[in-house]
Formats: sequence, structure tokens, C-alpha cells
Amino acid sequence: MAKLLYLVHRLPYPPNKGDKVRSYHLLKHLARNHEVFLGTFVDDPSDYQYVATVKNFCNEIYVANLNPLGAKVKSLFGLLTGEALTMRYYQDNGLTKWVEQVVRQNKIDAAIVFSSAMGQYIGSQSEIPVLVDFVDVDSAKWTQYVKNHRWPMSWLYLREGARLLAYERSLAKRAKRSFFVTENEAALFQGLAPESAAKIESISNGVDADFFSPDPLRGSPFSDAVDHAQKIPLVFTGAMDYLPNIDAVTWFASEILPKIQVTWPQVCFYVVGRSPSSAVLNLANDSVVITGTVSDVRPYLQYAAVVVAPLRIARGIQNKILEAMAMGRPVVASKSCVEAIDATVDRDLFCAETADDFYKQIDRALRDAASAEVVGSAGRQRVLLNYSWSAHLSKLDTYLPVRATP
Repeated sequence: MAKLLYLVHRLPYPPNKGDKVRSYHLLKHLARNHEVFLGTFVDDPSDYQYVATVKNFCNEIYVANLNPLGAKVKSLFGLLTGEALTMRYYQDNGLTKWVEQVVRQNKIDAAIVFSSAMGQYIGSQSEIPVLVDFVDVDSAKWTQYVKNHRWPMSWLYLREGARLLAYERSLAKRAKRSFFVTENEAALFQGLAPESAAKIESISNGVDADFFSPDPLRGSPFSDAVDHAQKIPLVFTGAMDYLPNIDAVTWFASEILPKIQVTWPQVCFYVVGRSPSSAVLNLANDSVVITGTVSDVRPYLQYAAVVVAPLRIARGIQNKILEAMAMGRPVVASKSCVEAIDATVDRDLFCAETADDFYKQIDRALRDAASAEVVGSAGRQRVLLNYSWSAHLSKLDTYLPVRATP
């Protein structure tokens, strides 16, 4: 049983969005056989109620408060210092002191860093082996944003991509091993950081298929509203203050939904997820429902006619897609997302790229509901076979130190 320092940029509970799903299951995995000292942030006041739950997995925990608006202002100082704004955003003196104290008092055997921004807290701990779960190549996300924005934001995103990549490379060079969510992301970073290529590999996301499973006793969220009783629900799930998700639903509502409604006027698009931005809220009308936070996303998935994932600027494996597949629903997803999943197109899920593609695949699923159900069932089987969390995370164990029991 080793003593592990685990640094995460957001409290790893509840597992209700992509990064928190992965960081939560990683915490559970580490806590089974090791003593875990967790340093993290809370950026949503409603998450403080879950700190006690997270403590159950840890020997010790430090939670730093992060005010998103204040952190954004603070990050701008990076323009003066030459740092990546992301690094300034997650700087906290209290967390720095806590890490130093924990390492000094507990003889930490290894540090696990979740997301590159948290690497700054182990910079002075040169004697500790470090494993980094980058998840995605975050610098590439910023660079990808450039093409969809005008100056000065395009300049800012380009700068952030370059500065963050320089930091990612230095962190990977320092690390014993670096992990990414897909083989494609790992290969991308190997090309960007060739000096660390031999120490880079992938650990795929998983799904709790017992939790995300269809239940005939679960009620439909669509049958409660009389005005929606005759609607055909298309569902998108995700945190709705996240730029790739905002772009996805905005594009779907403006470019794809009108095409579908020519043939299927009773279709209604449900955007299910926390913290909808003003751009998302402005989409609401008779055919677009913005739910905001829901207590349980599973009923929306289970009773969706089709689950859609029209993501244009997202990277890696999308938990929202795996969860919908685990629920046995037909999924129509963007080509870049489908390529990240070990699944067969038209057998386990449907693939689309353009607005016309999405219309054709959704129309296909609605016209032949029986065949779409077969695809949904096959998708669940694919998740059961290939996306167990324990099987994927066990790869990490190879690189963890083993402390002899006294």
C-alpha cells in the first residue's frame, strides 16, 4: 500500500460531467489499494455538499475554493509574465503550502496529476515519481478554437495553445509516465513532444454500465408535460457552460433541427445539462427545451428517440456517448467522436459529419425504429465488452510503487 498524492483540478464528485467521471473513477481505483492524499478545487458552490463523500476515499483532503470570474481575471496576469493563462487560473497559495506539508509529513511515494494545470504543484518535489493523466491534449483544444474566432480572441487562443504546449512538454519530460484518453490523443502528443514519446500511452474512459442501464420501472421525463406528449425527443447531454457543448447544441438547433422538422415536425430537441450559458438559454422555443441541472440524466437518455452528439470542437472519447450507448439508445455522433471509440459504425452507433449527414442519420433512425433499437442494443453490448473502468485503469498500477507492509 503506497501513499499517493492525487491532484485534480475539480472535485472528483459527483461524476456528472466528462472530466469528473474520469477523475472520480480514478480516485476510487487508487483508494482500493493505497492511501490517497487529495488536493483539489471546487468551482461550483453546490459541490461543497459532496466533499464529505470524497473524504471517504481519502486519508486527507484539501479543497481550495475557485471563483471562476475571479480566476479569469487573475489568469490575465499571465499576459504580463509570459505564462499560459490556464496555469494562472489554477494557482492557489493554500494548495501549494498543503502539498509541501503533506509531502514533508507523510513520505509520499508518488504523485498522480489529473490535467496538466495541476502539474505546477509538484514542481518543487523533484524526488517524487509523477504520473500525469493529461486526458486530452489541452493545448490543441485552444489552437482548435482559433478557426472559429476573430481577432483578438483568435490571437489569445493561439497564444494559449503555444504557451500551454510548452508547459505540457516540460511536465511530460518530468513525468515517469503520461496518459491520454485515446490512442489518437497519445499519438498527437507524441508528435508534439517527441522527446517524451517513449513514456506516453493511452488509458481509455469507461462506463459504469450497471448504473447506466435501461430500467423498465424508470419513468419518462417526457410524458409529464402535456404539450410534449406527442413530441419525438432528441436528446443532448453535457455541461452547458463548456464551449464545445455550446457550439454543438447551437449548431444543431440552427442548422440541423430545421431540416429534421421539415420531415418530422413533432421532433423536440432536449438540451440536458447544468449551467446553460446565455447562448444556450436563448435557443429555447417550442421545439428546443433547455432543462438546466437535472437530478438524474438517465430517464432522458432511456426515453430519447435518438441521442445526438454533434460535437465539432471536442477531443477524445466522450463519456456522454458511452453513457447513451450503455443505456441502449441509438446514438448519432460526429465523425471525430466516433473515431475515438472502439465501435462499428451502423452496427453499434451512427456516424455523421455535416448538417446533411446528421439529418439523414436521424431520419434513418426515426423511419426504422426497430433497426435503430437493434443498433442501441448492440451499442450497450459494445460498452459492456470494451469499456470497463477497472480493466482500463489497471494499466496505471504497473507504474505505481509498492510499499512493503510493516
